[in-house]
Amino acid sequence: MDRFHFPPWVNTFTLMVLGGAAAGGAYVGGMFLYGTWPSVMNAGYAPEQPVPFSHKLHAGELKMDCRYCHNTVESSAHAAVPGTNVCANCHRGPGADGNNTTTAVHTASLKLLPIREAITTGEPMQWERVHDLGDYVYFNHSVHVNRGVSCVECHGRVDQMERVEQMKPLSMSWCLECHRNPAPRQRDPDQITNLAWSLDGDVDPQAYGEELQKKHGWSSQAPTSCSTCHR
Repeated sequence: MDRFHFPPWVNTFTLMVLGGAAAGGAYVGGMFLYGTWPSVMNAGYAPEQPVPFSHKLHAGELKMDCRYCHNTVESSAHAAVPGTNVCANCHRGPGADGNNTTTAVHTASLKLLPIREAITTGEPMQWERVHDLGDYVYFNHSVHVNRGVSCVECHGRVDQMERVEQMKPLSMSWCLECHRNPAPRQRDPDQITNLAWSLDGDVDPQAYGEELQKKHGWSSQAPTSCSTCHR
């Protein structure tokens, strides 16, 4: 009895099937990596807040300094989320006598009702965190702002946002890019919270940053060891 032989076209067909499976696997893997990349998953994240606080109005149009609300940013690892007592400086409702203070604004706004209730009860507002680093990451705000890294480098033009959204990926590679060469992203400490600040068009950011490093004694390269950010 003659031995059975597959026809020659089976070899071609098998290679096509294997090639298709490999291509499909590569496509699925690539799409998974793309879909889970920090810049895709996190950038653009803009959760709804319990009170529609507009940074565009407060920081942009009213020119309120970032440090009025985030008052620990220069001295602490964390940029404090303001308590309702800070909101109360401008938005406290009528007092016990039924009268508003002379500085109070929008005291009857329904949008600010949760703020007024929190002021009365003493319960903190439950704000939704936007820039949420993992528990395995240590980030110190004061170290960065005291070395000329402005809020805008990580948070973007918050003064133009009605609702704050995450603008940067905050990935390890993104952080390391700056740590290895911070000069182009550094500015004079007096301009840290001036989000609209920019160099004149003919000034080289690299050279400008290097001059600031010499002037203030800043290192030309930030630490890149694992323990710097993972403690």
